[in-house]
Amino acid sequence: MKTDHFQQIRQEDPSVPSSHIAVAIIENRAKEVGLAAFDTRTASLHLSQFIETSRSYTNTSTLLHYFDPVEIIVPPSNSNPQGLAGAFGALNLVKAQKIVLARGCFDDTKGAIMVKNLAAKEPAAFGLDGYFKRFYLCLGAAAAVIRWVENERGVMVIHHSLQVTFNGSADHMGIDSTSVQNLEIIESLAVASGVLNKKCSSLFRMLNTTKTFGGSRLLRANLLQPLKDARTINMRLDCLEELTSNEELFFGLSKVLSKFPKDIDRVLCHFCFRQKKTIGNVADSSSTKRSQTLIASVILLKQAVEVLPALAEILNSGKSQLLTDIRDSICHHAKFKALRERIIGVIDDDVLHAKAPFVARTQQCFAVKPGIDGLLDMARKAFCETSEAIHILAKNYREIFNLPNLKMPFNSKRGFYISIAETDIHEEGLPKLFFQVTKQGKNIHCSTQELISLNVRNKEAATECYHRTEICLEGLIDKIREDVTLLTLLSESISLLDMIVNSFASVVVSKEVGSYIRPEFTEDGPIALEAGRHPLVEVLRSEQFVPNNAFLSEASNMVLIIGPNMSGKSTYLRQVALITVMAHVGCFVPAQFASFRVVDRILTRIGSGDSPEFNSSTFMTEMKETTFLLENVTPRSLILIDELGRATSSVDGLAVAWSCCEYLLSTNAYTIFSTHMHKLVELSSLYPNVKVCHFLVNITNGKLDFKFSLKEGYFSIPHYGLLLSELAGFPQNVIEDAKKLTEKLKDKDSIFCFLLSRVGFEKRMMKSQSCKTFSKIQTRWSVLFVCILLHVNVC
Repeated sequence: MKTDHFQQIRQEDPSVPSSHIAVAIIENRAKEVGLAAFDTRTASLHLSQFIETSRSYTNTSTLLHYFDPVEIIVPPSNSNPQGLAGAFGALNLVKAQKIVLARGCFDDTKGAIMVKNLAAKEPAAFGLDGYFKRFYLCLGAAAAVIRWVENERGVMVIHHSLQVTFNGSADHMGIDSTSVQNLEIIESLAVASGVLNKKCSSLFRMLNTTKTFGGSRLLRANLLQPLKDARTINMRLDCLEELTSNEELFFGLSKVLSKFPKDIDRVLCHFCFRQKKTIGNVADSSSTKRSQTLIASVILLKQAVEVLPALAEILNSGKSQLLTDIRDSICHHAKFKALRERIIGVIDDDVLHAKAPFVARTQQCFAVKPGIDGLLDMARKAFCETSEAIHILAKNYREIFNLPNLKMPFNSKRGFYISIAETDIHEEGLPKLFFQVTKQGKNIHCSTQELISLNVRNKEAATECYHRTEICLEGLIDKIREDVTLLTLLSESISLLDMIVNSFASVVVSKEVGSYIRPEFTEDGPIALEAGRHPLVEVLRSEQFVPNNAFLSEASNMVLIIGPNMSGKSTYLRQVALITVMAHVGCFVPAQFASFRVVDRILTRIGSGDSPEFNSSTFMTEMKETTFLLENVTPRSLILIDELGRATSSVDGLAVAWSCCEYLLSTNAYTIFSTHMHKLVELSSLYPNVKVCHFLVNITNGKLDFKFSLKEGYFSIPHYGLLLSELAGFPQNVIEDAKKLTEKLKDKDSIFCFLLSRVGFEKRMMKSQSCKTFSKIQTRWSVLFVCILLHVNVC
């Protein structure tokens, strides 16, 4: 079924912003991938072309996770009916409709022409000032996605209206989709009902206190691809520092931003697209809905430009460069003043955007000032008469049928209908006049023939009002489309302010003074954290949470962390990563001191579990993730590895972990490596840039006492697995037997005595008459096994 781009957009939950993105992907035999993402909500086109370095197409899946498209467009393939052979696994990770278009739609020549004609900026501004053969894949994908949007959604893109970015991810930190999931940046790995606060289940949910949908989407995009430009980061930090120190500025901006429409970015797309001409009844439902949405967009735009003077007044007290740039670019822009005057000349002063269905219908019918169009005034009169007749009808029903609480609400699909509380209905039931009776909760809904007739007349009058209003607004809309880039600037500025003021600043001021501090950035300095805290865990355990330090430098670029299970190793790794992400998006961080060099990638190997959908065991999943990590590591990467090699034999696991550590040491990347393999500590005796730390755990009355405090140096707790098993509630006889076996196994010289003792133990267990034969066989094989071991030991 075709989707109408101009359908009324539902009110959505800002904590989970819905996607309006279509993505086209094409690849060649050299594993080079071209991707074009068309966001119809913000009228933007992202082009990206890269060589896929991972066998599992991790780069492609990361971009798809970032864009979260509703449709993925691919060319047909002989080897794969879905269109892509290599990237098929990556496509399956995204819940999006797969669409196969003919290869002729992926025409790079047409794509280059389209981009040149539709881009709001000159092609030279984003690196496509000429047609370059090396960009042919992403240009072909652009041709396919633009054609799909225009044909399927029945619109035409206005020339020089699209915001085009090329290889935008090169300016941002790279975080692969697996790391995003393991670090709980967007969604929690598991939210136990009633146990974990959903609001604090991920970094995005904790920070997302934005007031607009655009601000929420910008926050999500920044967390998935944090900034790498230290100048831009410091501009945001300067602004945030001013907001947190100037209470009047903070609350003033928060109040003014709440007056802007929540979906201000929706306004943009309706002026960047022109509906294609269709032959048919102008009063059909799709045409009416299109007119309604277009009128609503003009009302929203009026509401937005009317708030600009108040925003300018608040921003006048701002000193940071970011605030002054926004003030000069939108509040003091001459074209915005001219745009406001044009809108006021046509749109009635009292008209406001409304959410209630009938109020919104009334506002849209009376959007244009009276006297501009005679036919519109006549349609309004008919609308008012039928609306008044409906209210009089409701009053009559209350009196005639003795139903004082009878209500007549309005629904967009049904129109006006009668609602009566079930307790108010008399014993004889409803009058025969009422029909279409349905029960909704504790209320009875119904209608009458007279009400249906009035509904039809009221709807026809409203439809005529929409049609005439759209005709009256044609000239105004054409003028707005001439300066559509202004709307993009307005939408981006309000979204950025919303994210910094209502997200970053709100989180900081809601915490204890001094608990969140401004991070510093250096060119080639260390990553240094003093008393850093996990931003999510500390909310759940604010009093018990123990802060920890972190220090990584060129002279000490690898930290090995030793400690038993549950001592805090995994939490510490995630803590360092999340603080790094928060700093790179321009937010204050939970620490007493924080200093960073700009990180270009965060690569992780955290978490455990198999992957049945990709036919991977736990160890194979570890190896695939580590392969991607080793192939993509750079000298400025932050590497976080949690217990590599635990899913295979101890010898092989140690070998893999050791070799990976040596490879990472050669790259100069900053690495934190947690492990149970105590032999890895010997790396510090071979490499001076390896530092060993441990999480402090005391043994009190034979039980583990976790301190969750990171200390330098090596420390080992013998047999902590047995102590943890006691905490888990193992049967006492099983634990006692395990302790005896442990005492015998720890001495290599007594292992053979242990085996002989186990043979005797098995003989005692098989003294029953029915097991005599089996017992003899078992004993003989056990003795033979011990003899073989003894022979090998002697040799």
